[in-house]
Amino acid sequence: MVSLAYHRQGSGPPLVLLHGLGHRRQGWDPVVPLLAERHDVVAVDLPGFGASPACGGARWREDLSVAVAEFTADLGLDRPHVAGNSLGGALALELAAAGQVASATALAPAGFWTTWERRWALALLHTLRSVAFLPDPVLGAAARSARVRTLAYGLLVGRPDRLTAELVLADALAMRSGPAFRAVARHGRDYAPRGKPRCPVTVAWGTHDRLLLHRQAARARALLPDARHVDLPGCGHSPMNDDPELVASVICQTTGTEDRR
Repeated sequence: MVSLAYHRQGSGPPLVLLHGLGHRRQGWDPVVPLLAERHDVVAVDLPGFGASPACGGARWREDLSVAVAEFTADLGLDRPHVAGNSLGGALALELAAAGQVASATALAPAGFWTTWERRWALALLHTLRSVAFLPDPVLGAAARSARVRTLAYGLLVGRPDRLTAELVLADALAMRSGPAFRAVARHGRDYAPRGKPRCPVTVAWGTHDRLLLHRQAARARALLPDARHVDLPGCGHSPMNDDPELVASVICQTTGTEDRR
């Protein structure tokens, strides 16, 4: 049995939410109440991140996507809908290609990068994680500085002014403590998407994404011609804080529940 930490809320068709590398399930908090009006929402900490222990290997396709599939099976969820951001978006597409989900929404999914773009993204995440190892008083002071929050999180979100000091500090501590970060990042160097989704798929990309640059959306269009592809105007790499209403709408359009209340 795969023991992963999760938060569950709402009723309706099950929808599993997957976060990005170094993040945690709370990254979905701005969107969960909107989705819970239409779905039984399960926001999960991936293995070795947030409050979940590392379990097994750190390969994206062979280990992490399998762990998510086993986790949903343990909850009794038969082919749930899934939405993911970054690493979570890549895993959502893997689950779709394996025929294990009813639909998949991938927000800036990792894997559609060039070698240079991959190195940029992983180096940036490693840098942000190294900052998280500053002494706690220094880290707390940095999180309370609006200028520092804008400088650091402006690389991840389009509206860093919306982030609170408490949220930034909690994210930094979670990134610091995630035991799987280094191994999962290492396996990202060899990852490329493959397979054809067997369900409705939406790929959505923030137009202000500075981590996985927006131009990668064009490669996703070419490799996934049968998917729906949309832009998220003004949003950064993790758009859930930037425009939760738009993100929820895109997901519910994919799941077919947009008009369900």
